[in-house]
Amino acid sequence: MQIIYIKEDKYQYDIHSLFKAFYPQDEVRVLIGEQGDNPDKEKDISAQDEISFIDVNKSKNDLKKDIYRMLSEKTGKVLPWGDLTGIRPTRIAMNLIDEGMSDDKIAAYMKDTYLVSDEKTALAIDIARREKEIIKDIDYENGYSLYLGIPFCPTTCLYCSFTSYPIVSFRHLVDDYISCLEKEIDYVAQAFAGKTLDTVYIGGGTPTTLEPDQIRRLIGYMKDKLDMSRVKEFTVESGRPDSITREKLKAMKEMGVTRISVNPQTMSDETLRIIGRQHTVAQLIDAFKMAREEGFDNINMDIILGLPGEGSEDVQHTIDEIKKLLPDDLTVHSLAIKRGSRLFEAIRERELKGELKVTMLESMNNTEEMMEIAQRGAKEMGLEPYYLYRQKNISGNFENTGYARPGKAGIYNILINEEVQSIVALGAGTVTKRVYNEGGRIERCDNVKDVKLYMDNIEEMIERKRKLFL
Repeated sequence: MQIIYIKEDKYQYDIHSLFKAFYPQDEVRVLIGEQGDNPDKEKDISAQDEISFIDVNKSKNDLKKDIYRMLSEKTGKVLPWGDLTGIRPTRIAMNLIDEGMSDDKIAAYMKDTYLVSDEKTALAIDIARREKEIIKDIDYENGYSLYLGIPFCPTTCLYCSFTSYPIVSFRHLVDDYISCLEKEIDYVAQAFAGKTLDTVYIGGGTPTTLEPDQIRRLIGYMKDKLDMSRVKEFTVESGRPDSITREKLKAMKEMGVTRISVNPQTMSDETLRIIGRQHTVAQLIDAFKMAREEGFDNINMDIILGLPGEGSEDVQHTIDEIKKLLPDDLTVHSLAIKRGSRLFEAIRERELKGELKVTMLESMNNTEEMMEIAQRGAKEMGLEPYYLYRQKNISGNFENTGYARPGKAGIYNILINEEVQSIVALGAGTVTKRVYNEGGRIERCDNVKDVKLYMDNIEEMIERKRKLFL
């Protein structure tokens, strides 16, 4: 355990994030005051735990540099993103581009200010410039994007932190849930009349847990109520291949969906079983080919690096298999996991039972070699990096990167990641963001996660949005 004492209540998040980046397997606690001032939080500290005392009486940038250098010297580690703890490093590059700064000066600034590596600095600048080109025609002030959340899944993957409920237990509620989405759509039709709807994204959960007639009902209602004549991209995150049927693909195509996801996460059946995905690689391949047969020419695939038991050879195998399918968009995630999470505890339990090798938890780590394999594979498929974000506790302190063919990049992904446009989110567990064009201020309101609670309080969910956009 890492114990850090600070005398003032300042910069706790940044300090915790930096220590966690260097010590991903350790519990990290940041305590305010002197040693002995927090008896409840100190009672389980042992002689094996490491204690640090940090002086926070300095600027945040200087503090983070000092902590980074101290921990780097102590551990021998060099973090690819330096002392950056935010989730949107491309925003820094994008803001400096807007100020007219050259690439060389941006690179020098990021390296000097945040100790970012040359490779990641170049990646951030490359993506920022590509993002600006992709969304240059978006009218931020007079436009908006729409997200609809379908919080049902065939089963819940052990690593998942999104709102998700097993469809087998909630199937009887789906039609009523759609009715609640329709009420929220009615609000959008009224509040955003005259505004340009730029992108629509139906996510989850797994939207393709809906039956074909339910897909037609939901999208049909939206098309009846909203002006979708200027929509640049309409995505349905199909995701799980065990939820995809030809009839559902036909329904989505018929209703004007232009982009879908068919996500493997890995091309290893054994790993799929470990992480709780109840489908096989063969099912994934069949679902992808079926989507192509039904005319979808913009298909995204997601993979996760750092899954339990997987090393560089497994990642290379996944990339080699994906190359045979040639998706239009590939999102490469680095696993983000916490001690105490469902995935961590499930694997620990199986290890203790002797069902898995004891070192599996220690092997859940992304590496630079894995990132290079994925990056090289994307390039060989003709895919270019177009958006990037990071997460707390992300494996290897790396990033999540989206790669796409020219003209196939996910516009919604850029808009939500860079937070440059208001996004109205409907459904249980979703978060609406209002972006103010003056000053870049952002305000949010959320819908409750519990499906029944959301449905019982649908008028309150709508009222929250109404107040946000007054």
